[in-house]
Amino acid sequence: MSTLQKIRQRVLDRDYFLSSHAEEEMLDDVLDRFDVENAILKGRIEKQLTHDSRGTRYRIEGPCLDGRIIHVICRFREELNMLVITVYAL
Repeated sequence: MSTLQKIRQRVLDRDYFLSSHAEEEMLDDVLDRFDVENAILKGRIEKQLTHDSRGTRYRIEGPCLDGRIIHVICRFREELNMLVITVYAL
């Protein structure tokens, strides 16, 4: 299973968390959880950010429900669930 498939499966299983920072950024850009999920399910991994002691972060680029393109930054945590670190509109 590819990394993107694993990330998508976490979304489908609702096995992920939004950080407080992600929630604040979503409010600023008028986005909600469904926009984040849509971007992950229909987007692509645009970049892997590997220089972080907490683990690799993945920047996913995809459409939110109104068609805007957004970035979702996420990582897998030790417990194998996923954390959405931040979200922003381009």
